[in-house]
Amino acid sequence: MAALQNSPALQKRLLLSATSSSSNKVALQGPACFPGFYYRRRNFPPQTRAEASPSTQQACFLERSGRRQAVVLGVIAPCLSLSQANSASFAAEAIKGFLAVSDKKDGYSFVYPFGWQEVIVQGQDKVFKDVIEPLESVSINTIPTSKQDIRELGPPQEVANALIRKVLAPPSQKVKLVEALERDVDGKAYYTFEFTAQAPNFTRHALGAITIGNGKFYTLTTGANERRWEKMKDKLHTVVESFKISAA
Repeated sequence: MAALQNSPALQKRLLLSATSSSSNKVALQGPACFPGFYYRRRNFPPQTRAEASPSTQQACFLERSGRRQAVVLGVIAPCLSLSQANSASFAAEAIKGFLAVSDKKDGYSFVYPFGWQEVIVQGQDKVFKDVIEPLESVSINTIPTSKQDIRELGPPQEVANALIRKVLAPPSQKVKLVEALERDVDGKAYYTFEFTAQAPNFTRHALGAITIGNGKFYTLTTGANERRWEKMKDKLHTVVESFKISAA
């Protein structure tokens, strides 16, 4: 699996061209956001570093302007420090076989399989992954937005397709959207979707959930190697279905 080079000056470039108000479609332009990154397991010595999978998700938000002009946002997300980690409250086992995380500062919560380790990834708010199977992971990212509802960006299939092809998978990978749905949780709209991303030597089968609230665009993604999909799919669906935002 090709390794990405760690970039000390990580930037996510977000480009959007507004379309007509009648179509209400998201227009995605320019290159996808695939900055380099590394991860390290917590409580391991500095030399115990490994390069992260190129398919680890990097979420970007594309904000439309009201005057059909491109809006470019640069975001530099530093590695999460131990002091920052203290702002999140980690709950005990919530569902058998899972652990729960609740971040009151950013207003989100979800569960992840017991045994996954928290790792530090530049540009991601939180990442948990299996250290033996590197494609088995969950990551969450937030981007500021002036939008109020995910439905402002368009229908589920359109938004999911754009996000996958321009952000969540490298251009070199062949992607396929399997399904995209809208679901309601406590009166808040969420888009959930399933997709595959095929690289020369592996295929990742992934699930995602996106929503808007608290002035933020939230992106949660999880997945596994295609060869382990049947074994992992129920757990991954549990992760996505547990994702919920609350007042920050």
